[in-house]
Amino acid sequence: MSAPAYKSFDQSLGEFTNTASAIPSISHQELAARITKLQGLMREVDVKAVYLDTSTSLAYFTGLSLGASERMHGGIIPSEGEPIYVTPAFEEPKTRSLIVIPGKIATWEEHEDPAVLVANLVCGLSVDGESLAFDPATPFAFFDPITANIGGRLKVVGAQRLIAQCRQIKSATEIAIVQAAMTASLQVHKAVWVGLYEGVSTKEVNSFIAAAHAKLGMRHMFAAAQFGEATAYPHGVPYDQILRRGDMVLIDLGAQIHGYCSDITRTYVFGSATERQREVWNLERKAQQAAFNAAQIGIACEEVDFAARKVLTAAGYGPDYVVPGLPHRTGHGLGMDLHEAPYIVRGNKTLLEPGMVFSVEPMLAIYGECGVRLEDIIYMTADGPVFFTPPPVSLEQPFN
Repeated sequence: MSAPAYKSFDQSLGEFTNTASAIPSISHQELAARITKLQGLMREVDVKAVYLDTSTSLAYFTGLSLGASERMHGGIIPSEGEPIYVTPAFEEPKTRSLIVIPGKIATWEEHEDPAVLVANLVCGLSVDGESLAFDPATPFAFFDPITANIGGRLKVVGAQRLIAQCRQIKSATEIAIVQAAMTASLQVHKAVWVGLYEGVSTKEVNSFIAAAHAKLGMRHMFAAAQFGEATAYPHGVPYDQILRRGDMVLIDLGAQIHGYCSDITRTYVFGSATERQREVWNLERKAQQAAFNAAQIGIACEEVDFAARKVLTAAGYGPDYVVPGLPHRTGHGLGMDLHEAPYIVRGNKTLLEPGMVFSVEPMLAIYGECGVRLEDIIYMTADGPVFFTPPPVSLEQPFN
């Protein structure tokens, strides 16, 4: 791809059309199969029930998507049988209209303590199991009173491992949805690249990204534009920047289709690159490729992190998390949450399996100068890793 033929953001936005609506969502049958898998795992470790708060895990297993509230509102998955949905009584009609997987509905009035209701429901289940496992997204304000009302009737444990065993292995449908989200967001990235001009602000770039995602029919999640020295900081800086020729540009963005996320970062130079910028960029690309090559079936997640870090350390950066170098993990899982299992970090000995989806983004941060992050998402097949979107060819060709 040659250098961009610059055009206005408004012109680029006018070229987008809604494509997200054409992508099939998760079927009722797949949702039911997820509950069946979770229940099988629960029985293996003697869990009587899992409490799911208004989190992405509630949506993942039941299709019920609810916003967080100060009122207890969620679901209980018994080790056998149908779900039990917990809702304030005045919200019952709305909750009933949103339910996808059939189940019982348990309500509580404003003067009642819903923690008592949940505790008694779980303890009264006629199914095997000696513990209640909590969704890790459950607020302490709900966890604590439910636990207190359980008393000694059941053990209380975390459900994180159970949930991760289900969610970190994506189905073909999930991978297809993520692919659609990634492909759409890559279009937005390209439009930013061709629309940049000297004097544009990071705020203006972020606003365009949000509008472009909406135009594509996606739920915009975030946009992070960084220019010049600000590119050195992994999560940016708390002030607006103005683009100048010769600046390093880092653009990180993400949006959702059917609740599944995209997440892509590109770094390039606005104008002509210096030899130093080219050297740093090429090293980052080499580290990213090393991580990709290391991601093979049966390899521990931490080995992917080690592979990227080894490239940077050999070039004199680091070691470990020391800056200049790679100050954070090499990657994170992606699905209904922007960051989820599996995490590509030292100490994670989870073995890679087909269906796992995660980022490869071994950022090279040089505080006070610049930073380069190339972030692409991969999914694991029986034959190894596959990029959802093609990685950049070179500093001059960040898209191909």
